Amino acid sequence: MPLTASDPGRNCPLCPRLVAFREEWRAKQPEWNNAPVPSFGVEEGRLLIVGLAPGLRGANRTGRPFTGDYAGDLLYQTMLDFGFARGVFETRPDDSLTPIDTAITNAVRCVPPENKPTTDEIRTCRTFLSGTVATMPRLRAIIALGKIAHDSAVVALGERMSRHKFGHRARHNIGSLSVFDSYHCSRYNTNTGVLTPEMFRAVFSDVRAFLDSDGS
Repeated sequence: MPLTASDPGRNCPLCPRLVAFREEWRAKQPEWNNAPVPSFGVEEGRLLIVGLAPGLRGANRTGRPFTGDYAGDLLYQTMLDFGFARGVFETRPDDSLTPIDTAITNAVRCVPPENKPTTDEIRTCRTFLSGTVATMPRLRAIIALGKIAHDSAVVALGERMSRHKFGHRARHNIGSLSVFDSYHCSRYNTNTGVLTPEMFRAVFSDVRAFLDSDGS
């Protein structure tokens, strides 16, 4: 269920370095998606989950956010556990997993070399994050996975980063929305203990309680 109204086109030309990397991998792996990865989920959802960027052999390959790498295993299972999805996650885009009341996107839509987008690339791609927010009329909460996602979401909502510092399990009220922070659910963070499944679940528990209380 892509939210296509706010997504870049398959051959988005805005970031030359990412275009070159995309073309390189289209030549190497013509069966892969190798294109900007669209948002996935429910346009009428009250929750938007924002990650960093597609993984090279994950979402860049499959064409669906957090699908095909470890980060998706933890993210989608946690969504299932807290009622933000139903079905079965099978690390492929044609599985039965269906988001509930939720959409998933990335701060940067194209895979960057070494998973490190530049400041200009983050800024350029923010227009699509702003567009995604604008297409969700019932949006009440954002989960930002990592500092880059947090900063981009804060700016997309019209606020200054200096007024809202990233911190795991922090909550930031911006207008009618609340931004909830989590360390990114990457394999590196979980392998090193920066983020445990219990820490990740605590963020989703906070969001579940917030939405169940109608944001009060």
